[in-house]
Amino acid sequence: MPRLRKRGGAADSEKRAALAGLASAEAAVAGAAPETGGSPEVPTDLTAAAFFDVDNTMMMGASIFHFARGLAARKYFTTADLAGFAWQQVKFRIGGRENPDDVRASREQALSFVAGRRVDELITLGEEIYDELMADRIWSGTRALAQMHLDAGQRVWLVTATPVELAQIIARRLGLTGALGTVAESADGVYTGRLVGDLLHGRAKAHAVRALAAKEGLDLRRCTAYSDSVNDVPMLSAVGTAVAVNPDAGLRDVARARGWEIRDFRTGRKAARIGVPSVLGAGALAGAVAAGLAYRRRNI
Repeated sequence: MPRLRKRGGAADSEKRAALAGLASAEAAVAGAAPETGGSPEVPTDLTAAAFFDVDNTMMMGASIFHFARGLAARKYFTTADLAGFAWQQVKFRIGGRENPDDVRASREQALSFVAGRRVDELITLGEEIYDELMADRIWSGTRALAQMHLDAGQRVWLVTATPVELAQIIARRLGLTGALGTVAESADGVYTGRLVGDLLHGRAKAHAVRALAAKEGLDLRRCTAYSDSVNDVPMLSAVGTAVAVNPDAGLRDVARARGWEIRDFRTGRKAARIGVPSVLGAGALAGAVAAGLAYRRRNI
């Protein structure tokens, strides 16, 4: 019986991942830019595209954590709250194994982050905080790789567990096609506190890439994906060309074993410092942010 329950749980998790991927692809198509930053002389390549993870791949550190810092500066919650809950996530991610209960907790905490807030409020804050805390943290080397694809007439998409609204802001500011991100349900412009499927993390990213490819007529064998995290091996394995960018130890091992290209734009102490958020993962950071907000609301 325990084995049957485990199988059922795995099946439910896979269904949520698939639903998250489909919802993210639909949101990506709806929010895609009509034009990209490629050369007007180069015809659009209709079947090839590039997919970039955000945290530690396109941006130094975690985008949701930078967003949380901006919220803390605006008194949405205190930096002490954020630090306390983030530390709980650090201890788990470094010393423990992922299990369904912990994933469920992160998901519920992420929901508390947006529940009852207006979508346009999140977008306005995201625009402001990007300018303040994110614009200067883009890896120039990774941005150049994205531009290479644009110049070849290919579409370029971000793929991240960050809320899709924030992911689309980052993509737009970088002149990219669009973004696949976590989709939170909303009604009448207000977040309901429910996710559509699950966080766009791990297998959900691969589902999102496949769903977008089906909608856009992409040939995944001609597509390229970039990431720093071993958690993104499913996404990297879904395309014809995989590139490890600023890889964590797990992904570096996988990349070497599979003959994937490795690009590392970090040096010395900077590499060690930026490696910590990679261990956390976007889902854990989102949970820490949300927990801080929930904690503050309970104590007001």
